[in-house]
Amino acid sequence: MPGSKEYKYLLLMIGVFLAFFYLPIDRIELDSPLFESIALASWYAREHVILCLVPAFFIAGAITVFISQASVLRYLGPRAHKALAYGVASVAGAILAVCSCTVLPLFAGIYKRGAGLGPASTFLYAGPAINVLAVVLTAKVLGPQIGIARAVGAVVFSIAVGLLMHLIFRKEELQRAADAPVISAEDTRPLWKTGLYFASMIAILVFANWARPAGDSAAWRLIFSAKWVITAGIALAFAVMLKFWLRLRAAYVALSGALVLVAALIAADNPLVPF
Repeated sequence: MPGSKEYKYLLLMIGVFLAFFYLPIDRIELDSPLFESIALASWYAREHVILCLVPAFFIAGAITVFISQASVLRYLGPRAHKALAYGVASVAGAILAVCSCTVLPLFAGIYKRGAGLGPASTFLYAGPAINVLAVVLTAKVLGPQIGIARAVGAVVFSIAVGLLMHLIFRKEELQRAADAPVISAEDTRPLWKTGLYFASMIAILVFANWARPAGDSAAWRLIFSAKWVITAGIALAFAVMLKFWLRLRAAYVALSGALVLVAALIAADNPLVPF
């Protein structure tokens, strides 16, 4: 069966994830470094895998499928102008609210799409550090000077890391550049449609992970209290895009929506289930 090996790996990963997710860590009273590492893995499985990594994998898949390869090669490819490639890669993560784990699938997506290893590594390093939410939070907690230093430092160090990766794997990169396809014009959907498509997925990622505010801001508390309603509304808009823009069969969209609705009714107290 084609791809049976990949399915085995997938089932193995799902099994390991479920084992850590349902591990009754609160009922075990042990005090050792090994136990603490297992407890941390269980906490990560419950708090981050479903809400952070799963959406990131979908975004990475969309990058691989829907982002024009010509655009990736033009701005980030092995033959792209170095100043342009590293400049774009170092600031591209500013609009993505991603952490150091969530950025990994996105890095894989642009690299698979044709980005050079150097610019892709620059994006990988800068993404979690330069996103707007992280910079604003740093400036608010530690002061504007530290916030500016973080943003500038992220850009500078990410470019340095990308250049080092390019030099270390220079031989492989030269071969990859020689094998890269020639850039040609592609007939793609309008840019605003692709932008809204990605914006909806990023919004789902952001609002699903909206944390309880520590301050007294009424606006932030209102968003937190309604975050699952907001997420569901964005998901509904996303389903409309799948049907009318990407021409996905209505039966598939309706079936997916029905399963989510049933899961939400059955597990109303556990939003992770319908998500």
